[in-house]
Amino acid sequence: MKVTILAIGKCRKNSPEAMIISEYAKRSAWSIQIKEKDNSTQEDEAKFLQGNIPHGAKVVVLDERGENMKSTELAAKIENWMSNGCSELCFLIGGADGHLQSTRNRADLLLSFGKLTLPHMLMRAVLAEQIYRMQTIISHHPYHRE
Repeated sequence: MKVTILAIGKCRKNSPEAMIISEYAKRSAWSIQIKEKDNSTQEDEAKFLQGNIPHGAKVVVLDERGENMKSTELAAKIENWMSNGCSELCFLIGGADGHLQSTRNRADLLLSFGKLTLPHMLMRAVLAEQIYRMQTIISHHPYHRE
């Protein structure tokens, strides 16, 4: 599986969040690529996010209005997509003002990681861990415990 994370805001290279993201990307059997854009207007952010979605990828938009799922439920959804020929995922993380409706409309899954507000850089680290967790759940690796 190839995974692209499109995110607004740039993560500092040696920040704690960057180190966490790097660690989970190294552990993962899936290829993980991150593309970033500096904060700007919501319209420019939406253009960047929507314009960089890889052709054929399933799109997961992280949004407070999204579905709140258990890790096993999310892994089951991704595994179902994989069983139906999906080989690429694209996660979209918006800017401080969130996503425009046009970006939410592009989602194959609108996903919430709960009601907490998390800093964008920390959200990337949490997402990187969840991508690794999904991969281990799908491959029946003992990392995830219920």
